[in-house]
This record gives sequence, C-alpha cells and structure tokens, in this order.
Amino acid sequence: MRKDKGLNGDLDRLPMLTWVMFLKFLDDSERMREQESQLAGEKFVPAIATPYRWRDWASKADGITGDELIAFINQEECIRPDGTRGPGLFPYLRGLQGRNGNLDRRDVIATVFKGTINRMINGYLLRDVIAKVDAIHFDSTEELHTLGHLYESLLREMRDAAGDSGEFYTPRAVVRFMVAVTDPRLGESVLDPACGTGGFLVEAYQHLAAQCKTVADRRTLQQKSIEGGEAKSLPYLLAQMNLLLHGLESPQIRSGNSLEVKLTEIGERDRVDVILTNPPFGGEEERGILSNFPEDKRTAETAMLFLQLIMRKLRRAPKPGRAAVVIPNGTLFGDGVCARIKEELLKQFNLHTIVRLPNGVFAPYTGIPTNILFFDRSGPTKDTWYYEQPLPEGRKNYTKTAPIQFEEFAPCIAWWNNRQENERAWRVPASELLAAGCNLDRKNPSAKEDITHLPPEQLAASILAKEQRIAEIVGRIQGLLSKHSA
Repeated sequence: MRKDKGLNGDLDRLPMLTWVMFLKFLDDSERMREQESQLAGEKFVPAIATPYRWRDWASKADGITGDELIAFINQEECIRPDGTRGPGLFPYLRGLQGRNGNLDRRDVIATVFKGTINRMINGYLLRDVIAKVDAIHFDSTEELHTLGHLYESLLREMRDAAGDSGEFYTPRAVVRFMVAVTDPRLGESVLDPACGTGGFLVEAYQHLAAQCKTVADRRTLQQKSIEGGEAKSLPYLLAQMNLLLHGLESPQIRSGNSLEVKLTEIGERDRVDVILTNPPFGGEEERGILSNFPEDKRTAETAMLFLQLIMRKLRRAPKPGRAAVVIPNGTLFGDGVCARIKEELLKQFNLHTIVRLPNGVFAPYTGIPTNILFFDRSGPTKDTWYYEQPLPEGRKNYTKTAPIQFEEFAPCIAWWNNRQENERAWRVPASELLAAGCNLDRKNPSAKEDITHLPPEQLAASILAKEQRIAEIVGRIQGLLSKHSA
C-alpha cells in the first residue's frame, strides 16, 4: 500500500485496509449464515447480491485487476466481473436498503460506504492487497481473535499518526475501568453517543457477552444491547469494523452528530439504561445545533452539550439509568451556563462519584487534566464522593510508551462497593456544592496542594503572588549589588 501514489500515510492506509477487510468479513459471515439457514430449512437472502459479493470478484486468483478493477470499484457504470454492464461496487453498496422498512445489515453497509472513498489508484497493487486479505479466514474463531487484537493495534497506530484528530481515543485502561464499575447487565441497553472507533461499545459488548448462557441471551445481546453515534465518517467506519470483528453481527451505530436531535423531542422510547462515553471537548458546535438546547443552557462548548444530551437520554424507570462520562477539568469549576447545567445534575440526578484522573492520562494527545463523572436517575444528589486516582509511585507522568494500566484502578474498584473516607477518597454534601455555585472542583483534603487543579482565578492569583515575590527578591539583590559596587 505504501507504493500506491493515492495514499498518504497511515491515515489513508488504515481506512483503505478496513473497507477491504470489511467486505471479506461480510462474505465469510454470509457463507456461515447461508449454511445455518440451509440446516434449519430456511430461505437465505444475502445482504450483497451477485456479482458484488467478495467471492464473485475478489477471491479469484485470475480476477479483474489494473484499471478494470479500479473502474469496477469506483464508477457509477462499468463492465462488471460477470461481463454485464451495471453500477460499480461502491455505488451499488451505497444504494443498499433494509427489507420491509426494517434496519438490517444492508443499511449498515450502505451507511459505511456513503462515507468511504477508494483512494488507491493502482489496480495491480490493490489486487495484491485483496489477495492478502483473502487469505484471512473470518469464519475461524482463532483467526478472528487474533485479528481483533491486530485491529486494536492498528487503531493505536492510527491514533499515534492522527495528531489533532486523535480526540476520539480513550486509553483502554480507563475504558475497562468505567465499564467494570458501571457494570452493564444483560437486557440493558448501552449507548455511546460519541463512540469514535467503538472502544466503549466493544468493552461493554464483551462485558455483556460473558453473561450469556442461552441462545435467547445471545439474541438479546445481538439485537437489544449496543447503540452508538459518530459524526465523522472515518471513525464511524472503524467502529463498525471494530464491533463486527469482536462479534456484534449488526452494529446499531448512527452516522451523524448525536447533538442534532432537539432535546425536548427525546422521549422515553429513546432512552437507555447505561451511557459510557468520552465526548469531544474543546470544540465548538454550529449555531443550528445550539437551537436544540434550552436558551439558558446554550454554550459553544461541545462537552457541556453532550452532558445535557446524556442527562436527557438516561431512562427513569423501571430501573434508573446510569452514566459514566469523561469530562475536562474546566467543567468542574466552570460558571455561567456550565454552573446551571451542573445545578440540574445535582438537583435532578444522583452525582454519586467523581474520579479525578492523574495528569497525563491522555498524553501526548492532550495535557488537559480529566475526570470521570458517575451519575444516575435514582433521585437528587445527597453526597458526592471524590476519588483521586494516583500516579504510580515514582512516576511524574504517563507517556505514549508507558500509558496508564487497568491494574492501577484495582484499589478504586475494591473501594467502590465498600466506601470509606481515606487518603484517596472523601465525601462532600450536595448542599455544600450547590452553596458554592456548583463548583465541583474539590481538592483532596489529605493531599498537598496541586496547582494544576486550582480554578483559573486562584491559579492566576498564585502566579501573580509568586511573580511579586520574585520581583521583591530581585529588587533586594539589586540593592545589595549597588551597595557593594559603591
């Protein structure tokens, strides 16, 4: 792929490889479904028809190649591998629709390829790539497991190549911790409205899969458990492939901005049991998006809009919905609109826990300190527990090569269901937080002052005081030097 002039770096190569693997995976899974249908005496209707199936044009060693292959993939009209004239591969895939108005794999395929472009321009090199992918057996459990791990490593490489585009990646250890303590149960619906490449949803799927004991359990897991939304076409494609590789047969991921829905139009049938997410922060939404939110809670800060959406999407009954959300430090001490949103969170939701993550968890992609809010719809907040997750002993920061590990959360997980105040955990009454203007930025009373966690006005005052002290000392030195020279 590096030899193809149409590809520039890993950010082009990974999505290219993904759509090729996606089509091979689909064909292998369609073969298995067809065999299962025959054994059950049922009629099988393939998602992709002849001559667009992988086996029709890609598996043959002497299949089309060169310019003919590129034309078949890209063009609206072309000579197809069976010699007939008709739509090219991508135009055909983009036009697929579920049968009888029901969402199914055809809709997933169509949405994936609406945002996918074939960037390879050399059909001979593309034929070599196809031949290598054809050697992967997606119907082999062992190969599928290996490929799942490989794919995760490719996603990490893409994150490393992404630079500023890396906002949709959350460290695996943080994802695992959030899923472990939120503990989704089979039969509950799990949502990530800003799912990126699907890290939270894959982890939640595996957590739920471990609870399956019967065929009915598997059906519940496959059909009623995992939902997502993603605005960007590249991570949307990667999320689909990621979930498919990990065993979710028809991922229900919505392509588009989850904030496009008017908040007041979200009803009970749109609500879910569990929300796990790291919404984008630092960005700004267009004016049309802001009109979906109450006038007194409109803000350009994306994270605060997502927080309102998450609050609205949590189910009230029969069992109160719960959420775990990564937020930047500024959200804790933000005032104005931010404070009004937090007031609603404290008065109408149970903000039971805030885990303060150590510096550098998202390094080197951002140095912004982050926290995890855990809340549910069981009633207004009485007390909020804080837990300060420490850096490992002897470490000053995390790095790309030495990231946070899941094992570091073991003391927090042990504390979770048996809460006592200690050197890492403390409790603050909701009344105190409300009286302080909903400033949630609370310092660990057992720890020494951490200047990075101070609100901006205190941080500015602290810097100014130190600058004044330095100026005072320099003045004295100058005075002593003048006396000495005299």
